[in-house]
Amino acid sequence: MILKYAFLAFVFWLLYKLVFDFIVPVYQSTKHVRRQMGDIQEHLRRQYQQQEQAQRQTAQAQQQGTAPKKADKGDYLDFEEIK
Repeated sequence: MILKYAFLAFVFWLLYKLVFDFIVPVYQSTKHVRRQMGDIQEHLRRQYQQQEQAQRQTAQAQQQGTAPKKADKGDYLDFEEIK
């Protein structure tokens, strides 16, 4: 009779160790990795949208003929060699 209870206690202890030392940490790690992957995907999606928006604005500016003007370099003086 005592061996039966000792065996059952041992089995319950093994199940407890399995659940709380293996299954719960694996579940938490999986949840953490999934959250990080979602964050990375969201960041990449936002970055892609920003690039698309910048390309659309550039294309619209070129179609309207109002391409960004280059800065005026001022007066240009020709170089003349003195003999």
